Amino acid sequence: MMHEFKILRNGILETYTNYDDIPDSFDHVIKFAPVIPPEPHTDEQHKEIEQWHNKFKKLMEIERARSN
Repeated sequence: MMHEFKILRNGILETYTNYDDIPDSFDHVIKFAPVIPPEPHTDEQHKEIEQWHNKFKKLMEIERARSN
């Protein structure tokens, strides 16, 4: 299973499987679905999982800035 991120940009729904490919400007976050591996998690997996919340917050900041 792959990550799935959907955004709406200029009226077009765009899908990304790599977070780093999401553009810095868009209208709305439609779907934010990172893949969380099954437990037990390695230390490396824990570090990655802990980053997803901040990555989602960053996208929401971009969306809010766009709507202002």
